[in-house]
Amino acid sequence: MPAEPAVLTAVADAVLTITLNRPAARNCVNRELAEGVADALELLDADPDLRVGVFTGAGGTFCAGMDLKAFSEEGDLPLIDGRGFAGMAERSARKPLIAAVEGFAVGGGLEIALACDLIVAAADAKLGLPEVRVGLVAGAGGLLRLPRRIGPGQSALLALTAAPVSGQEGYRIGLVDILTDPGGALGRAHAVAEAIAANGPLAVETTKLLLRGAFDSEEPEFWGWQAPHFDAVATSADAQEGARAFIEKRAPMWGRA
Repeated sequence: MPAEPAVLTAVADAVLTITLNRPAARNCVNRELAEGVADALELLDADPDLRVGVFTGAGGTFCAGMDLKAFSEEGDLPLIDGRGFAGMAERSARKPLIAAVEGFAVGGGLEIALACDLIVAAADAKLGLPEVRVGLVAGAGGLLRLPRRIGPGQSALLALTAAPVSGQEGYRIGLVDILTDPGGALGRAHAVAEAIAANGPLAVETTKLLLRGAFDSEEPEFWGWQAPHFDAVATSADAQEGARAFIEKRAPMWGRA
């Protein structure tokens, strides 16, 4: 029988679930998986009926990083032009992404999670950046995004010692946004995704853009940069429909205003 794809996608309502599907290799990232992730994110952004993406891993673990065997034997770096490592480290999606972490999210696996907007993790998950242990550097966004989440000291502790933390500890230090019991991460991630998907699509995309851009701007520059994005949302059909739905006490019909 032909092998299953390295990435599986499934649609439920407005949510695209993206499953890293190399369970025998702990979902380590090779080129096939990176290409599959890139394709899934293209689908998410291109389909107006899809509002949120949820990342998960097959076989009870999220992702144990780059496939070091492929790197050692073939020099395989799973980089996608324009998107970077794993098809998402440098450019992910315009729409919100949620990582649902069970088992290991280490090395490139944690960097995939950090490229998402929210991290939901089980209490017994293991998260870390062990690259220095094998003579490498976390070059897929971990050293950029981790300090923004948890500050320089905790980032240095994780990245320089290479020691992982549990989901419970990750939640305490701000690495994990939502903590669940073991086995509960995907269900909780879907619940959050559905809550996001119920909101105005253009407003959600623009809010994600502004949240991320806030790290790159000083306050005086931010207001000028935000203004055209705010105006585009305020004058949109979504804004008109949202106001009408509020007044009429009904659910908005996004995209059909």
